[in-house]
Amino acid sequence: MYPSLMRTTVNLDDDVAAALTALRSERSLTLSEAVNQAVREGLARPSSRARFHQRSADLGIRVDVSNIGDVLDALDES
Repeated sequence: MYPSLMRTTVNLDDDVAAALTALRSERSLTLSEAVNQAVREGLARPSSRARFHQRSADLGIRVDVSNIGDVLDALDES
């Protein structure tokens, strides 16, 4: 199926190992086959994370930041 193979050592958390054991049992797979299928399925799935959106609020403060020295002086005064 895939001609090049990579041999590596991976440390699995207990819950991941248990899930792979269940997958192996359900689908009659070797450990390598189960890991490959799980990784492929996970990588093919679109991200479930919501896109980050920065919220802002108008505080009514206007600061000209074109001159950083003036900004620092204004901050020191407050």
